[in-house]
Amino acid sequence: MITVVIASYKYGHLAAHCIESLLSQTKKPERILFVDDGALDCSHLPYLYPGVEFVLRPKNLGTVDNFHEMLMRVETEYVLFIGADNWLRSDAIELLSKATTDVVTYDILVTGELKEEILIRVPGETKPHHGDYYWDRKDRHHGSMMYKTALGQKIGYKKRFEDGIHPQEDWNLWDQLMEQGASVASITEGLLFYRRHRENFLKYDHLEEALEEMN
Repeated sequence: MITVVIASYKYGHLAAHCIESLLSQTKKPERILFVDDGALDCSHLPYLYPGVEFVLRPKNLGTVDNFHEMLMRVETEYVLFIGADNWLRSDAIELLSKATTDVVTYDILVTGELKEEILIRVPGETKPHHGDYYWDRKDRHHGSMMYKTALGQKIGYKKRFEDGIHPQEDWNLWDQLMEQGASVASITEGLLFYRRHRENFLKYDHLEEALEEMN
C-alpha cells in the first residue's frame, strides 16, 4: 500500500500533469495527498480531481514543516513525495508496489525548458537520453525515493544542517535511514520525470549566475 504526497508551491500551473500521471498508473496508489504550501494557486484542482485529497494551506509553512506535517498524515505502509512540477512514468507505482525493502530508489529522467542546468548542478552524473538526460540513482538518495512510512515518521523531516552542501530535509531523512540500517533496493529504470524550469531553478541562489550565462 503506497501513499503519494504531491507537494506544490507556486506550481499550480503545472500540477495537473503530475496528478494525471498518478491517476493513469497501471496500478494506482492507495492514496494521493496533494498539498499547496500557501501559494494559493491550486484552488481550481479539487473541482477537477475529486478523488484526490487536498490540503490548501492559507500560509506557507516552508518545506521542512510542510513535509513533516504531511508525512504524519500517512497511514499506508509506504510513502513517496513528489513535486507537483514533476510526474511519474505510467507503470511506476506497479513496479514500486513489489518492494519488500525499507527504501526504494529509482532512476530519473531530467527534462524541461532548463534541463541543461543539471549539467551544472551535478556535473558528470547524467547522460543524454532521447533528447533529455538520464540520471542514474542506483542505491543513492533522491527526494522522491519511496520508504516505509513508520521508519520515516520516527525520523521526521528536518534540515540536515543550515549551511553547506545538501542541506535539504530529504537528505537528512536518507542519512538517518542509512544510520539505522535501512535496507535499500534500486529499480534501474527512469520512473520519475524531473522537470527543470525557471521557477525551480531560481530556488538555488548559487545558480543564478549560471542561469544568466545560459540565457
